[in-house]
Amino acid sequence: MAVNLEEANFISIIMRMATGAYISLGMVEDPIGGEKKKDIEMAKYLIDSLRILKEKTKGNLEKEEEGYLDQVIADLELNFVNAKEKK
Repeated sequence: MAVNLEEANFISIIMRMATGAYISLGMVEDPIGGEKKKDIEMAKYLIDSLRILKEKTKGNLEKEEEGYLDQVIADLELNFVNAKEKK
């Protein structure tokens, strides 16, 4: 799915929040510091925020948006558990 990052849309919001969570899980280098660092509490906050977003937008999303949000949350939850176990 191609996303035009010049234009704000629901998918780009999810992507930005998910990227922050992946950075906080130490899975992606921080683009500012250029290093991998874990912040489990921040990752939890961002995952919880995505869950709230899912709940508050229930019934108002296009099928593609809902599927993408579900997929991102599931992947982040799995990686959160793995990161927490390694802590």
